[in-house]
Amino acid sequence: MTAIDDSLEPLLGKKTAVALADGLGLRTVGDLLRHYPRRYDERGQLTSIASLELDEHVTVLADVAKMTKKPMRARRGTMTEVIVTDGTRPLSLVFFSQKIANLNKLVPGARGLFAGKVSKFNKTMQLAHPEFQLLDGEGEDGEQAIASFARKLIPVYPAVHGVPTWSIARCVEQVLSMWDGVVDPLPGDLVKRYALLDLMSALKLIHLPDTQEAIDEAKRRLRWDEALSIQLALAQRRKSAAARPAKPSARRTGGLLDAFDERLPFTLTNGQREIGEVLAEELGGTHPMNRLLQGEVGSGKTLVALRGMLQVVDAGKQAAMLAPTEVLAAQHARSLREMLGDLATAGELGAPEQATRIVLLTGSMNTAQRRQAMLDIASGAAGIVVGTHALIQDKVSFAELGFVVVDEQHRFGVEQRDALRGKSGEGVSPHVLVMTATPIPRTVAMTVYGDLEVSALRELPQGRSPITSSVVPVAERPEWLRRAWERIREEVAAGHQAYVVCPRIGDDEDAEPKEPKGGNSDQRPPLAVTDVLPRLTGGPLKGLRVEMLHGRMPPEDKDAVMRAFAANDVKVLVATTVIEVGVNVPNATVMVIMDADRFGVSQLHQLRGRVGRGSAPGLCLLVSEVPAGSSTMQRLQAVADTLDGFELAQMDLELRREGDILGAAQSGVKSGLKMLSLLDDLDVIEEARAEAQRVVGEDPDLVEHPGLAQMVREVVDASRAEFLEKS
Repeated sequence: MTAIDDSLEPLLGKKTAVALADGLGLRTVGDLLRHYPRRYDERGQLTSIASLELDEHVTVLADVAKMTKKPMRARRGTMTEVIVTDGTRPLSLVFFSQKIANLNKLVPGARGLFAGKVSKFNKTMQLAHPEFQLLDGEGEDGEQAIASFARKLIPVYPAVHGVPTWSIARCVEQVLSMWDGVVDPLPGDLVKRYALLDLMSALKLIHLPDTQEAIDEAKRRLRWDEALSIQLALAQRRKSAAARPAKPSARRTGGLLDAFDERLPFTLTNGQREIGEVLAEELGGTHPMNRLLQGEVGSGKTLVALRGMLQVVDAGKQAAMLAPTEVLAAQHARSLREMLGDLATAGELGAPEQATRIVLLTGSMNTAQRRQAMLDIASGAAGIVVGTHALIQDKVSFAELGFVVVDEQHRFGVEQRDALRGKSGEGVSPHVLVMTATPIPRTVAMTVYGDLEVSALRELPQGRSPITSSVVPVAERPEWLRRAWERIREEVAAGHQAYVVCPRIGDDEDAEPKEPKGGNSDQRPPLAVTDVLPRLTGGPLKGLRVEMLHGRMPPEDKDAVMRAFAANDVKVLVATTVIEVGVNVPNATVMVIMDADRFGVSQLHQLRGRVGRGSAPGLCLLVSEVPAGSSTMQRLQAVADTLDGFELAQMDLELRREGDILGAAQSGVKSGLKMLSLLDDLDVIEEARAEAQRVVGEDPDLVEHPGLAQMVREVVDASRAEFLEKS
């Protein structure tokens, strides 16, 4: 009897089991069977070599066109180069050893699967020392290979060096031949209502399909499992949050909020007014508000949040604003004080009667500053508290926390939000508003932010200056970069300031991509702040005060640089993406983004939102060495062509798919979502959301649905860190 939780070692042997565990994190039967094929090759169709991306670990199905052997220059021995082709474009395979099994069988006309990391040498795409499997069935596993490759459809799995796709396929077949199946976690009526396959059939067909129709049916069932798992977890969170009461903070006439509104030098946009009314009503309710406020860069989200905080202060409670970095927390505290003026001077001589106090709390404050801040928070003297994750610490005690504003949700996790909720007192939840300047496609909002109600600010306030964006293609037009530096000098001469953004800090920081083993790469490391700064100060920007800003600087140095930049003492800031959100210097009019191709679409949109914040128009220059006509250059041009963040967010999802959005690529933690597509599966997500709401409404703890409870634990908990928390 072989069960889903059984170890792979008794079934596959220790050597193979260790390779799967170390290389891919696959330790049980369930792990292996949930390691789905990335695609399916047909014996008659070769892989498109033109679609390969640098630094990806790929598996290609191709024909051998040519083999040559030549002595190596740098060391003794012979190098073998094999040219394979898909019929339209060649790919070079380089081998530095002659002791490779079946190497001499890579003769013109042979067809095989070739696996390795894509690199570039002498402007030619290559795989250095790839693993390969010929499709003639020869080799040590000849009979099994013949049987496997005799099928029309060949599954191609996500693989790593030492564990190629064909080895994974053989392991899967071996395990499936001994597997006794699994109890289906989905209720029978749901399976019947949506005409889904049973789980055992779906897992077998996803690995050993005979037709494309079988693959589609298997995928449909497995997508349902993932969508329902996520939606059940979110439905439980919504129900749990609603079950805890909140202390109402109804709007008070003649209070701090009214005094602030009377002083506003401009009229609120329709969106700000409408969302403000929604917040006012929810803040006055006895159920905790859990709302996501998304909006364009510069759409006025902070103003909306501040008006909500003032309503809560009027009701005798406190509001907290949580920022992801100390730079941003300090910026928010300054910005809120500037917006409130003397309404933020409670306790000072001549302060208005309605005034409150804004307190900043960060981890880098000295002991005296920290002690005073914590005293103001605990006593209630501070109506508004701004801070980093330091606010979550056990030692921080609020007099009465009524409202939490979380800036940039993708930097904060579910548990961190819960920890702040716990600051409101036993059995009571504060109202929570999460803000993000990255507009979110509907499917992402339903899945990643599904425990929150969603509001969107699409209208920009009057008076916002236009931002012009242009691509600087350095490879074709090197003189355009010289013109970019001249443009910065012109803006500085006119009294304005500029940002230069780099992908990397520098120094001892790891530079990627690394050179592949056994080969060379033409791709240089991303540009670094510490390298670009001296080049500019000793060259095109000589004579200007240029400073750097990055996340590894001591907090007091970061704050000093930001203050000097805000005061127009520093003319040009060379920075990493630490300035991506929240930094507000209206006098900055130009941004030059170096190696713009190393940033995501939404990140580029966020960055350029730092300019054009004053009366003068903004200019954003996207500098890149990527060749004209490439998909990357098309992506950069698309960013330059539109300022609509919602359109760009959808494009970002289409380009990046789900990997980066779900966080698996950054965290290195295995994601529980492997089949569900946030781009293509809106119908499944909506149906699963409705089913989850119904099931949780009847059975909140899934006591009567143990299969569903287990499914939620397997799929959600495994990916919790990078999915529900980091998205």
